[in-house]
Formats: sequence, C-alpha cells, structure tokens
Amino acid sequence: MTARIGVVTFPGSLDDRDTQRAIRVAGAEPVALWHKDKDLKQVDAVVLCGGFSYGDYLRAGAIARFSPVMDTVIDQAKAGLPVLGICNGFQILTEAHLLPGGMLGNDHLHFICRDQKLRVENAGTSWTSDYTAGQEIHIPLKNMDGRYVADRRTLDELEAEGRVAFRYLDMNPNGSLNDIAGITNAAGNVVGLMPHPEHAVESLIGTGRTDGLPFFTSILKKLVNA
Repeated sequence: MTARIGVVTFPGSLDDRDTQRAIRVAGAEPVALWHKDKDLKQVDAVVLCGGFSYGDYLRAGAIARFSPVMDTVIDQAKAGLPVLGICNGFQILTEAHLLPGGMLGNDHLHFICRDQKLRVENAGTSWTSDYTAGQEIHIPLKNMDGRYVADRRTLDELEAEGRVAFRYLDMNPNGSLNDIAGITNAAGNVVGLMPHPEHAVESLIGTGRTDGLPFFTSILKKLVNA
C-alpha cells in the first residue's frame, strides 16, 4: 500500500505544490489538506510547507498555529505521527510548542535567498534516516524570519540530546544561535528546518542537486517498514 503524506495549505502558503511534487518523486502519495479542516484524511505523515501563512501578521506562524487543522496535527504528533515543518512550517511548529524555541527576524534585517550548505547532525529521525551523520548537503534557503533563538537551557538540552538536526556551514545566513538550521523533538517524529528540501529533489531545478530528496525517501522507508 502506498504511503500517504499530507501537505497542509494555509492562506499565504507558497510551496504546497512543490512539496506535493517532492513527495510524489520520492514514491509516496501526496494528500492536500486545508487549514480549516480538522480531518487529516488518514494520512501517514504531515508536512507543514513554506510560505507566509496569514501574511506573517502578528508573528510568523503565530496565527496558523490556531488553524483548525493544527488541533489535530498537534494531538497526533504527540501520539507519534511524523510531522515535518519547512521554513514557515518550522515557525508554526515552534508556535505550537511541538518544537522548542522560536524565530526572529534575520539579524541583517533582509530577506535572504541562496543555496545553503548544511551539515546533517542527526540521521536518526523519521525524516533524516537516509542521510548519514556528518554528511554535508546543499539546500535552498529563503526567509525573512529565520533566526532560531532559545534560552541557554534549551540550547544546552538540544545539544546534549543530539536534537540539532542540521547546522549551517560556511556562513550563518540569519544569525541563528549555535548555527542551528533545524531541530527535532525528543521522539524524532517531529522535525523542523528553515531550508527548503522540496526545492532540491530533481537535478534540473533548484540547486541542480537532489540533496533534499532523502527527507522524503526517509519518511517513506519509515512508514513502509513500520
């Protein structure tokens, strides 16, 4: 049976179709989910895609966190449902307290769009098992509010527990503390990152690499072998 991965569309989402395509390229079935619906249509995993949900009014991800669909996502994520938050999706995950810390505006106060070098720090999550720890990859990055922040105790816990999933290399594009590009929850089923793996799944587009494809093959293998 084909794994079914839901992709939530909020008002202002930009990358829902790209994410659906990445899921299809990996061999799974993408399922469109609407922000007003609490029904997740019996999907096996969920992706919160990038964009500017609700125009980023109030604070990036702060309004989307209260969408009806998020009530179900939060409950099921706590019960083990794999959830990936990309860029705005990462912001929503922090606002929903499924991941610790928060996001502030880039320290240089400008929108940034570039191919970003990352190091895989944790290859043991539901979304990263097709990588190897220490692997260096290139993933497109585009954000205005991408600066990851947390108090010192939270940062120390993330580092000590191996929950930093990805770290920026060569340059820190937004001032994120500890060069953090992505993190995971303790169970490894919820992962958030600022770069956009869905834009790096085919060699003809994006970076010209397929460094983002393992996100989607990882979860597919996880679900097939579950």
